[in-house]
Amino acid sequence: MRSISAFGRLEQFYPEPRLDTGHPVQGPSSTRPFVPQRVGSAGVAPVDVSFGPFRLLPTQLLLLEGDKPVCLGSRALEILIALLERRGELVSKQDLMARVWPNVFVEPANLTVHMSALRRALRDGRDGHRFIVNIPGRGYCFVGKVDVLEHEN
Repeated sequence: MRSISAFGRLEQFYPEPRLDTGHPVQGPSSTRPFVPQRVGSAGVAPVDVSFGPFRLLPTQLLLLEGDKPVCLGSRALEILIALLERRGELVSKQDLMARVWPNVFVEPANLTVHMSALRRALRDGRDGHRFIVNIPGRGYCFVGKVDVLEHEN
């Protein structure tokens, strides 16, 4: 009985850590995201996001080059969507990890691996295309020209 009451007193000094999931990944200076929901629903206009030779259909989690699908994992696609939503802004590594792996602790190397796969799929830095810039130790920024097209339902 004594150990239970002692634990109760210790808990006030060492509360159980909780993940802060109440804050959105987007910063206050960003515009509304072009992906309000993952699945299409009534009232949500479908969106096409074009950059370079690529077209992203975020609600379908589909990246196209021309008319051909680009083979890319869901984590890398989620990174791309997060960067496109905040294009021109620095997105910290912590923000990206919280977005891609919510409520899960992962090593920063996981972000590096998926970022590498994304850059490889986009051929970033080749053929005169530069889409993603790394700010060492801080995060990433999408710097390519982006066209967002909303379709009427």
